[in-house]
Amino acid sequence: MPPDLILCDGQGLAHPRRFGLACHLGVLIDIPAIGVAKSRLIGEYGPLPPGRGSWVPLIDKDETIGAVLRTRDEVSPVYVSIGHRISLATAIDYVLRCTPRYRLPETARLAHRLASG
Repeated sequence: MPPDLILCDGQGLAHPRRFGLACHLGVLIDIPAIGVAKSRLIGEYGPLPPGRGSWVPLIDKDETIGAVLRTRDEVSPVYVSIGHRISLATAIDYVLRCTPRYRLPETARLAHRLASG
């Protein structure tokens, strides 16, 4: 059974070519996809409040390409961008739901632990 949603450790629309890993994967398998990255490739953003759930738009050339999202209080943010068949607001909501205890979504954290283990 295919998954309902994919969270990629990488960018989606917030990519220099506007088509990062989350876009590629989502289009190839036609499943909603979200890019959740630890670092910013492109774009600018304003001040981000320190609390969990705070976010500001990530802007490039007057276009919103993603969100800078704080998943833990006073911890470095993650960069969320749509990949395929999902809105930015929904992507932010899913990323927050998948980060109950740590900065990164549980899916990425567990995958990294399995790969490193």
